[in-house]
Amino acid sequence: MQHIKVNANRIALVIKNDAFEQLLGEGSYWFWGNEKVFGYDKGVAFYPPIDLNILLQHAEIAEALDVIEVKDNELMIQFDDNRFNTILSAGKHAFWKGMRNYTYTRVDLNKIEITENLSTQLIASILLPYVRSYTVEAYEKGVLVVDGKMVGVLEGGTYYWWKNSIRIDVLKADMRQLQMEISGQEILTKDKATLRLNAFVQYNIIDIVKAIFENKDYEKQLYVLLQLALREYIGGLTLDELLDKKDSIANLILKNIADKLANLGIEIKTCGIRDVILPGDMKDIMNQVLIAEKKAQANIIMRREETASMRSLLNTARLMEENETLWKLKEMEYVEKIADKINNITVSGNGQILDQLKQIFIKN
Repeated sequence: MQHIKVNANRIALVIKNDAFEQLLGEGSYWFWGNEKVFGYDKGVAFYPPIDLNILLQHAEIAEALDVIEVKDNELMIQFDDNRFNTILSAGKHAFWKGMRNYTYTRVDLNKIEITENLSTQLIASILLPYVRSYTVEAYEKGVLVVDGKMVGVLEGGTYYWWKNSIRIDVLKADMRQLQMEISGQEILTKDKATLRLNAFVQYNIIDIVKAIFENKDYEKQLYVLLQLALREYIGGLTLDELLDKKDSIANLILKNIADKLANLGIEIKTCGIRDVILPGDMKDIMNQVLIAEKKAQANIIMRREETASMRSLLNTARLMEENETLWKLKEMEYVEKIADKINNITVSGNGQILDQLKQIFIKN
């Protein structure tokens, strides 16, 4: 004989010969045979001592239990008074009724969108093993591709999807102003001069779908477009024309490739030629040409000044020839200049010297 006492908020299950005998509520009980009694708290999970399906054939058991069935590729999220309690995987689960206010949210893992009413905190912590996440930075945009098909454009933020066999790709691009260097381009000009160019371009992505999804390696394509445009345009200029138009070449090239840039989803903000590098022998020739030009300019200036000086002297001579007073003034000017250089004058000779000096300054 055995004595069984069932306290309040508990329940007991009596099994005899591996078969259900009875369900015991609160009270005191005596048993005489080989019965097995299993006690449970109400509101907890029920782990049956025999097959659950057999027990559920009895109405009193089925009425006392909450039975939750979870299919393959499903999850069942259990909440206790709207607070997360546990996750139920595929299978049949039973809980004793009473004491707990359980609610459930069923998740279909055959889809990727999280349409269930679940908080981001719960998804990012408790449910993290069942989801996959992608982060798009504030300065980026992303293209969502599901099974090879473009679904939409993602702004900055963190995104979550259910984890399953469906392939998800997020193609991201930097939406800030970007810069590309086009360095060391060896180009032959129209007059067969070989030179090297260093150029740059600053650009923005304005259509991420075209840039990322509809085109492969948009940066490489942009590089090749600018490279070919530089070669084509500069190949039609002589070296002198290139040096004269260096500052305007970039804008002319951009106009020629504007349509192709639009197909890449790119907008050019600015570009330019940073350096024009000539080979050593070409540098020497250019320096010689520059020196010759400067010498020629200097000679022209010197001849111009000499001509002006001679013309001035000629005009002065004509005026002095026509006016004797000017002639005397010029003589006095030279005498004054000579006197400035003389400290002492020693005069020797007869009395005619004074008369001769007087004649210099007195008009006849």
